[in-house]
Amino acid sequence: MREKDIFRVIADPTRREIISLLTQEAMPMNAIAERFPDISRPAVSKHVKVLTDHGLIMIHKDGRERFCHAQLGPLKEISEWVNQYEQFWNEKLDHLGDFLKQKYSKKG
Repeated sequence: MREKDIFRVIADPTRREIISLLTQEAMPMNAIAERFPDISRPAVSKHVKVLTDHGLIMIHKDGRERFCHAQLGPLKEISEWVNQYEQFWNEKLDHLGDFLKQKYSKKG
């Protein structure tokens, strides 16, 4: 069964690191695998496939090389989810600030 949840896709630290690498520059598959000496090449390929299946990486061929590019559009869902909580906490902190101003302005 293929994962459909973008949160599960990026939950894996290796996948996050691959995305991070590819935001800096496009890389051939072999160069990506070389960055993970403790992980087998087939395992790195599986991570790249999951990222590709979910639109976080695009692969194009140039001669014999397969170059990977980061595509960060699908991360917008995560950004929107985090943003709602940022907004929530900002409102809570604003209310706390108002409360503290009222409390300490009465004592002064």
